Amino acid sequence: MLVLGIESSCDETGAAVVDERGRVWSDVVESQIDVHALYGGVVPELASRDHLRNVGPVVSQALAKANVKVADVDAIAVTSRPGLVGALLVGVQVAKGMAWASGKPLVGVDHLMGHLLSVFLRRGEPTVESPVPEFPFVCLLASGGHTALYRVDAPHAEAIHELGATRDDAAGEAFDKVGKLLRLGYPGGPVIDRLAASGDATKVTLSRPMAQKSSLEFSFSGLKTQLAQRIAREGVPEGQALADLCAAFQDVVVGSLAGKLDVAARREGVRHVVIGGGVAANRGLRARVQELAAAHGYSAHVPPLASCTDNAAMIAYAGAIRAGRGEHDGLDLCATSATVLPRTTRKGRGNR
Repeated sequence: MLVLGIESSCDETGAAVVDERGRVWSDVVESQIDVHALYGGVVPELASRDHLRNVGPVVSQALAKANVKVADVDAIAVTSRPGLVGALLVGVQVAKGMAWASGKPLVGVDHLMGHLLSVFLRRGEPTVESPVPEFPFVCLLASGGHTALYRVDAPHAEAIHELGATRDDAAGEAFDKVGKLLRLGYPGGPVIDRLAASGDATKVTLSRPMAQKSSLEFSFSGLKTQLAQRIAREGVPEGQALADLCAAFQDVVVGSLAGKLDVAARREGVRHVVIGGGVAANRGLRARVQELAAAHGYSAHVPPLASCTDNAAMIAYAGAIRAGRGEHDGLDLCATSATVLPRTTRKGRGNR
């Protein structure tokens, strides 16, 4: 089975061809970083317009790199939720048009399902097979819009359960907001990660949010406020002081993410953990998760960077899973900002 995937949930236009085993035949991503950098964050209407400009050429490139035509694929998968609705609509409408014109099945995919299953993608030489997790596993999904822990018993939405999520900002959102406060440009996460490598986290004291060992919930807005108040008092640091502050901030975020993933893995009694989402590209997080896995006897699966950030290959693979079960959608498929995965963590302060 070959599936063409289309991704336009936020600020990257993607198209890919993937088979049912997760082998990536092609994966094309057109980034919008330069479009939004001036504003310090994603501007939804600009994102939608850029998707409109890019989606046709990106789909054509993906088909050409895979050396296939639309007639050769078995289904067309598209991100239909969650995300910026205007951005999602671009991909959904293109996928609908292609499905109608070609007679191919249309498969709507939840963006979070794509991230949860991205660890199964096979990139590079077909003869190279890296280990994949066994079900059940616990996955930390951390990105600019989502941060949550899930128990994954099978690659289907009904077999995935939220163990805990953020009550306010997502981890990637916190990185970008702090990057903006420190005048590091957009996106801030990669710059903070780079500066943190040469910094000393012990030089700056920051309190850890939601530090209770029994809780699998996250909170990052208070940490962002700590940084904002510090900068208001002392100004934006420079040189080594800036690197130390970045290291301290990253240490707190990584400690929260990796620490709660470790607690969840041992509490659920699983032998495998996975990280996914854009923040999974963070070097500090990748290293900390590997260290905890080695210390406590479970396997950590860390996808390559191309599988962490938004991409259409993960959408195509998740679509192949649905199509393999005989599931598809009609031309009334809608774009929505709501995920299909049940949410158990409520937003805001106070008791559950």
